[in-house]
Order: sequence, then C-alpha cells, then structure tokens
Amino acid sequence: MANIDTTAQINADNWLCSKAIDQKTKDVIKDMMQNNIEEFNESFYRNLEFGTGGLRGIMGIGTNRMNNYTTAMATQGFVNYIIKCNPNKEIKAVISFDSRNSSKEFAQITANIMSANGFKVFLFKELRPTPVLSYAVRKLGCDAGVMITASHNPKEYNGYKAYWNDGGQLVAPHDTLVIDEVMKITDYSQVKAEPKAENITIIDESFDNDYLQEVLNLSLNKDLIKKHSDIKICYTPLHGTGITMVPKALEMFGFRNINIVKEQAVIDGNFPTCKSPNPEEKSAMELGMSLAKEIDAEILLATDPDADRVGIAVKNQNNDFILINGNQTATVLTYYILKRLKEEGKLKGNEYTIKTIVTSELIKKVSESFGVKNYDVFTGFKFIADKILELEGKEKYICGGEESYGFSIGDFVRDKDAISSCCLIAEICAWAKEQGKTFFDILIDIYVEYGFYKEDLLSITIKGKQGAEEIQQMMHSFRNNPPKNLIGLEVVQIKDYQTQISKNIRTQKQETLSFPKSNVLQFFLEDGSKISVRPSGTEPKIKFYFGVFNHLQNKADFSLLSAKAQEKIESIITELGLKK
Repeated sequence: MANIDTTAQINADNWLCSKAIDQKTKDVIKDMMQNNIEEFNESFYRNLEFGTGGLRGIMGIGTNRMNNYTTAMATQGFVNYIIKCNPNKEIKAVISFDSRNSSKEFAQITANIMSANGFKVFLFKELRPTPVLSYAVRKLGCDAGVMITASHNPKEYNGYKAYWNDGGQLVAPHDTLVIDEVMKITDYSQVKAEPKAENITIIDESFDNDYLQEVLNLSLNKDLIKKHSDIKICYTPLHGTGITMVPKALEMFGFRNINIVKEQAVIDGNFPTCKSPNPEEKSAMELGMSLAKEIDAEILLATDPDADRVGIAVKNQNNDFILINGNQTATVLTYYILKRLKEEGKLKGNEYTIKTIVTSELIKKVSESFGVKNYDVFTGFKFIADKILELEGKEKYICGGEESYGFSIGDFVRDKDAISSCCLIAEICAWAKEQGKTFFDILIDIYVEYGFYKEDLLSITIKGKQGAEEIQQMMHSFRNNPPKNLIGLEVVQIKDYQTQISKNIRTQKQETLSFPKSNVLQFFLEDGSKISVRPSGTEPKIKFYFGVFNHLQNKADFSLLSAKAQEKIESIITELGLKK
C-alpha cells in the first residue's frame, strides 16, 4: 500500500484547516486520504504550476489540480501583477472560455475576482474561440485577457491562458514576474472573492461581426470563390468553440456547400466521439474523413476545442483521403498568400513571415523566394506574437506558423487562428480547382519547385511525480553525451539553447545564439537533416522533432521518396533509443 507523501500531507492539511475551503471539498480530501492514497499524493504533492503559458492540469480536488480554488488563487496573483504594471488607472480585462467541463464556471470565477479587485471586466456570454479572445484584448483596449481552455488535451484537463495588452500570451519579463506573484498567493483567504457586478460587462454575439469582418478582409481571390462557391467542404469542431465561428466565416467568404459533422457539432466537454479532441490525431478525424469520403468532398477541416489550431484531410494522387500535417499546411498557406500578394503587386520589400525553430525549413525557403524575410522564434505561438510586437510599425507581418497546426494571417489576432486559416485553406482549394488541381497537387508542386522536406514528431509522455525527473534526465543525457553519428551520417552541428551556444563539431567553432535561454537541443546531420529535442511547457511530455530533406525530380516519384524519408526518420528514432 502506498504511503502518504509528506508534502502532500502538508498541503492537504492547509486546506483542511482553512476556513475558506468549503466542507464538501474537505470531505473529498479526507476520503482520498483513506481510500485512494495514490490519487491523494498526485493531487497534493505540489501546487499546480502557473507556467509561462498559464495553468493547465487535470480537474479535481487538490493543490495540483485545476479547480475553483487554484483558478481563483492564480487569478489573484495575475491581478496583483497587472495592478503593479498599471498604477493609478482603470484596468480592463476580457475573459473567454471553451467547451470543456467547468470552463464557464472558471471564467465566471476569474471575472468575479477581477471585478472584486476593481477591474472593468468584459466576459463573453457564451463560449468563444481563443483567437476571438486575442482580438478582443486589442479591440476593447484591455490591459490583459484570460482564456479558459486546455486546448487539445483529453477531457480530464482544463487550463488558463493569460494574455497581455498586445493580445499575445505572456512573454518575458511578464511571464516569470506573474509566476512570482502567483506563488505569493499561498492560501485562498488572500483572494478577493466578492464580485462587483457593476464592473462586469457581458459580451454578446454582436461582437462576432467585428472579428469576422477582419477575417473576411484576408480573402485574396473573391471572384474565384464566387466561381467555385459550391466546392464541397466538410467541417468538424470536435465538440468545441469552432462551431460558433467557422461555418459563419466560410459562408461570409462565399462558400455555399459546407457539410458539418453533426455528431461532433454538439458542444460537449466530454468529447464523446474522440479519445482526445486533437486534430493532429487520426482517431479524432475519423468521423470527418468518413463524411468527406461519403460526399466526395474537396477537403475536411477540423478545429480543436478552443479553435486556435486546424487539421485538414485532402485527397491524394490516388483519390484517397489523407491527413496533412501542420508543416505542410503552413507551407501551402504561406506559398499561396505570398504568391497572390506578389501577383497583386502588394509585396513592397518590408514584409516578413515567422516560423518556430522546429517548424519546416521549407517555409523559410518559400518566403525568401518571394523576397520576404523569414524570422525564427522559439516553439510556442506567443513568441510569434512577441516578434510581431517587436517589429510593429517597422516591417509588415504577413503570416506565421508552427508545426503543431497553428497559423495566423495578419496581425489583428496575436495568437493562432483556426478560423482565418480555415477560410484561406478553403480559398486555396478553390484556387486549385480553377487549375484542375487539388490542395494536395499544390503541395507536391511546391516540393518539386523547392525540394521535399519530410517532418515527423515523436512525443513521449511520462506522467506523475517521477515523469518530470525522467524527462530532465533525458535532456541531461542528450546534452552531455550527444550522438556523434546517426544512420551513418555525422552530426556536424549542435545548437544548445540552454547554454545559447551553437557548435560546429568539425571545426569546434562556437557561436552565440541570439535567443533567450531555453531547454532545447538541436542536432544537424551532414545531409541537412535536423533533430530537435525539448520538454513540453504545458504537458508531461518530451518532444522529438525530425526533419529530413531530398530533391523531388517529378511528381511521380513522391510516394517512393516519401516512404524512403520516413524510413530514414524511423532509423534515427531507433538509433536514439526511443520508442513510439
């Protein structure tokens, strides 16, 4: 039988002795201590960490769980920091939430506490996507924002994304300074919990039109859409917020044949039709792909619960529906947008795109071919938003993306935006149709022109108290004993973003990386292949990103070359001692 963890006991005792914790919660704690010690230890062995992206955790009772108390305490810490940064002024904040269980309740708690602290609070009446929240921060002139969501995590999770006045998630120095303030809130009694109703303004659906008009302005080929307005589009919101926006946006663009996966259009935080509401996972896409095949659709679009990421499925050269990964989607979007802007004479020479360091190098190659700069940033869309803020008024942002299915077009939203992405992806399908092609054909055309980049991701999940320690040990091992060769190819360069050093193995020459410190490693092989390793900042995972390159001479060779590239990736995984 498991023993009660000492720290867990201390944390639980604090709750049991607190007059601010309700009796029902205390009864649950006592029951866990008697009947489920393992769950008790997991629930109380630490405080749920307010990381650089906010909160994310399993819902339940405990200091290490997402619940009313941890949400309230995190909010008070965030509020205290906002007040420090905005002395002697009226502070405004906006709050939205997704379809997860308890999301609306957590949003109301957040609004109540902010109002109790004197904030003017804008609270969405109904669930709305993350990009709408990001847009609202700037549109309403707010000092901060909060989105209650755990993105694509399984149903057991919920979370809390914190935004600053630029509409982007917290970055340095705000991220760590907010964490400091949150850590000072050690007891619920420190929370100002009595709401001031007069400080809370409810945002209704009329606000949607402002955001949707911005999305509509992104269209680059309205006449062509009119010509192909009847192309068959399948869409699934995976039980999330996308249902409130994506169909409307597609209709505003001019598309008339939108087929919604009815089973997944039901707003339900239990996500009953998929194990995980993640458009990266094939199992979540199966119902949509079934409908797409049934009606012979041009494309399947899928958004995650907070509708900041989009996954797609298209017909390949054999007319079979296949999933397109985030690197491929971002590449085609970047190519189409830049091509149309060039054709319209709208590229003036001061434009730029952004990608993360683990995203396909093909995006940089495409961007530069149009005379457009491409900037690299760390993994996480908040770094894309930060780069946009840094260059605001100096250079013009066109679009940016990351391999994990996030993309944004234009700067009116400072986070990933699946709604605008869905609309431009549908427009690309119409553009391809005009040429007698498909979305997949456009992708292969790009590979023939620029070279074939094949990427893959391996995420290793190690849950529980020991998980973080094991992940850190893996990073320590790779950092101190890096591979010298992989699949017969020499490792010629290592970039360590923790030490901020890039080292040429052959010459032993070292250069300083112009990036902040981060626990990320990259290994470059002599043929240009790239392996990136980093622990996830929001989940108990360590992630390995693989990228290999080959020249594609003609379309007919694609399948064979793709298979060989995948074999290469699988061999690298094996030699690194990893297991899928």
